[in-house]
Amino acid sequence: MKEFEVISRYRQGESYRSIARELGIDRKTVKVICDRYNESMDVLERSRSEQEVEEATEQLVLTRSYDSSNRKTRTFTPEVEVRMKELYQQEGDKNKRLGAHKQALTATAVHEILSEEGHVIGYRTVAHYWRQMKQKTKEAFIRQEYPLGYRVEFDFGEVKLEIAGKVQTYYLAVFACPASQFYWAYLYPNQKQAVFQDAHVQFFEMVGGVYQEVVYDNMRNVVTRFIGHSEKELNQSLIQLSLYYGFEVNVTNCFSGHEKGTVEGRVKHIRRQCFSKTYQFSSTEAARTHLTQRLIQLNQTSQISEEKAHLMTYRPPFELAEMIQCRVTKYSIIQYETNAYSVPDYLVGQTVQLKIYPDYFVVYANHEEVCRHQKIEGSHQYQLDIYHYLKTLMRKPGALKHSLVLKHSPDLKALYDLHYKEKPREFLARLDQCRSLSRDQLIEGLSQNTTSNSSLPLFQEVEAMTEFIEADWQRLNILYGLERVTSEN
Repeated sequence: MKEFEVISRYRQGESYRSIARELGIDRKTVKVICDRYNESMDVLERSRSEQEVEEATEQLVLTRSYDSSNRKTRTFTPEVEVRMKELYQQEGDKNKRLGAHKQALTATAVHEILSEEGHVIGYRTVAHYWRQMKQKTKEAFIRQEYPLGYRVEFDFGEVKLEIAGKVQTYYLAVFACPASQFYWAYLYPNQKQAVFQDAHVQFFEMVGGVYQEVVYDNMRNVVTRFIGHSEKELNQSLIQLSLYYGFEVNVTNCFSGHEKGTVEGRVKHIRRQCFSKTYQFSSTEAARTHLTQRLIQLNQTSQISEEKAHLMTYRPPFELAEMIQCRVTKYSIIQYETNAYSVPDYLVGQTVQLKIYPDYFVVYANHEEVCRHQKIEGSHQYQLDIYHYLKTLMRKPGALKHSLVLKHSPDLKALYDLHYKEKPREFLARLDQCRSLSRDQLIEGLSQNTTSNSSLPLFQEVEAMTEFIEADWQRLNILYGLERVTSEN
């Protein structure tokens, strides 16, 4: 840039002395630049040789660099360099002693120390060499290219969604295949070990085979504990998965997320592409359907079809269930985690077995399935089935009116209040007759042969009553929660 300014002023007729004075450079330097310019222009005007033209062009347009390696420093003497290295070593010792702190030795402080010790050196020179001492050597990355079917990388990513008007935190379990550029993800309510296992089973089931190596970071689902600086004890559940499917486990070094390759960036990409524009859904299943549809679009250019031919032999799904035992309370309820679930009333006082999957569990008594429940997303909530209480209610029909199980089904509660208040036994009998019907068919069956004094159509009566009961049920839940907090405090 300075050469261009010199030549520009020279072409406008300014003298060497004037140019040197205005630009703050030596007059001899100005003369050298102008002479080289004149010489190049003469060659271009009179020469017909391509080589001469090329050389003259280079003289004009190429930026020139000068060898300053042999120049002697004037103020950064060997004594100053030794002293600055001592200060840098002391700074390292201080960091080890204090840990994270804000008393770092700055270039200004170093300059003050050197000046107090009698060294004549400018601040800019000190700042330049102090910055060089502190600057760490940047790490070089070696680009990897994996064969098809060899490697897949796994990670979790957090995403916030609004489900049925309520903001909830979910987790994306993501598999990234660097060779085929294929990505798979599934939405889970947590990152528990059962979810971790389920993600693997679903992924291997979907691709129809197994990769030779699965790469993880140091998440709790993978590493149980660290032994020394680099030794790690793997989670037993992961070991079982690895033995069953036959893949090798590769755990990255701590604080080395780049070793996972593509998956960490792909988690952010999937979250942005799938849920940045659309984040409100009627249910978790609706959100999962949306995710699946978006992944199909994102994977259109992948080579997953070719990669499937290179995968290891597919195996039947790994059994995920966890078995636990629960005692049935006098209210015919079992407690799982922080929620309550109903079971058939004849099991009161007995111990039942729960076979737990990521999204639901099955209840067994005497080795026979008696019921199953979807897991509740939340805490201190009930999931009650009125059919579990029919036998008891037939003996105690008066208990039906204010029962929690009836309030738990607002549509049934609405029908009961409209048409069966004085006929609880008839309501229970008809409920028993409609046991095999769907929910809509059940409501329709209970509504037949009923009379009402209201001028509204029956379905509108039920709908209005249902809304009222649901609102009342919400108020009860709020009161229950406040009472619970008060009693605990």
